[in-house]
Amino acid sequence: MYERSAEGWAKHLDFILLDMICLEISLVLAYMLRHGIHNPLTIDSYRNLSIVVLFLDFALLLLLETLKNVLKRGAQTEVARTVRHAVLLTLVLIAYLFAIHDGHDYSRVTIFSMGAIYCILTLIVRMIWKRMIQKRTDVKSGNSLLILSSEKRAPEIMEQLQKYNYGHYEKIAWVFHDDYKVGRTVEGAPVVATYDTIENYVKGNWVDEVLIAVPAYDPFPRDIIDQLTAMGVTVHINLDKSSDLVGLKQVVGNVGGLMVITTSLNTMSARAQLEKRLLDILGGIAGCILTGILYLILAPKIKKESPGPVFFTQTRIGKNGKPFKLYKFRSMYLDAEERKKELMSQNRISNGLMFKMEFDPRVIGNKIDENGNKTTGIGEFIRKYSLDEFPQFYNVLKGDMSLVGTRPPTQEEVKLYESRHRLRLAIKPGITGMWQVNGRSNVLDFEEVVKLDASYINEWSIWLDLKILVKTVLVVFKKEGSM
Repeated sequence: MYERSAEGWAKHLDFILLDMICLEISLVLAYMLRHGIHNPLTIDSYRNLSIVVLFLDFALLLLLETLKNVLKRGAQTEVARTVRHAVLLTLVLIAYLFAIHDGHDYSRVTIFSMGAIYCILTLIVRMIWKRMIQKRTDVKSGNSLLILSSEKRAPEIMEQLQKYNYGHYEKIAWVFHDDYKVGRTVEGAPVVATYDTIENYVKGNWVDEVLIAVPAYDPFPRDIIDQLTAMGVTVHINLDKSSDLVGLKQVVGNVGGLMVITTSLNTMSARAQLEKRLLDILGGIAGCILTGILYLILAPKIKKESPGPVFFTQTRIGKNGKPFKLYKFRSMYLDAEERKKELMSQNRISNGLMFKMEFDPRVIGNKIDENGNKTTGIGEFIRKYSLDEFPQFYNVLKGDMSLVGTRPPTQEEVKLYESRHRLRLAIKPGITGMWQVNGRSNVLDFEEVVKLDASYINEWSIWLDLKILVKTVLVVFKKEGSM
């Protein structure tokens, strides 16, 4: 899924918070300049005003997209965006006070002074914060960019990337025609594949975006674009080649100074990114609190039945193939991973792309006596009510996962993926998703799982996320009612 504007709202909550702090400080300073050293927040009318301006500021930041591409834009653009925002905020505030007939309670000098101070203060803070981020992370976006081009165009493309401050990609690599160039380093980035092997490379590696900037004399790589799009990869095509595109979802954009057409399974606007990330943060905070409560209850029982750590960690594959560490309450014995190989013959999903057993002896407390009688323990209880998933709310807060998404696969599972299966990695994995609320115990065909995931990606909306979350809660309560 393509997230419009590389540094979306979801990644700049720090700028929003700093902007609001600057606004509150500006209101206090403006009041003091007009009325002397006195805290205006002790006065009811100004205390109410301080809340109103925060809501107005947030709404305008969202509607005007004031922070769009904030890490990429230069000083001149930054000044223009900040001045525009400050002027409109002041005008909207005045219109609001006029509409509610409350303007006489406030000094006009204070209101205009607040706008001027806010403009200067937030500009200075924003520039300083950008510089700090640049020094700390070299403006790394955490994204991986694969460039399909030629060695002849490589210097020009890399110069453009640096010129337009697109050097923020954490990982950049080349794809060239010639096989003998694979393994070499060109313009500081490795050559990792050819046109013929790019599909296999993307299947097994972390790739967020692909930029296709082939020379004009090269054939248009439509087959490659179709393959990559079907795998859930975001593809940018240099505009001089875009006339050959038909039937793909397209968005006009800019990558490293090159005008491009971007194709993907779906697109997510800056506003949608903010909505989804805010939902994740709120849910993540609530989930972490519940995880702490569950820890006090479950930890003694887990340790009693199976001495060892309470939490289980495992490397999983996240969005676009990026590995991350997933956290769970431990519901299995410590040697579960080693025993899994012995039990593969009992896997209910025959192709090995997922693992599921009817009665898993690796689960803490699961035993079969000599008469064939089955007994369960704390592990089965944890798994039945999905309590093992709660520590993943920490993954959600970190940004590795979302509340709703696809099931995060293991590294071994991804190695068995065919190209069409990779589209599951087009979005962040989720604690719950379409598969979980559509009877995961009964969906044993992995191709059906992929269809459900593709349906979610293509039809995504914040309302679909909320619907899935509600369904997840109902599924859990249904389990409880069936005890």
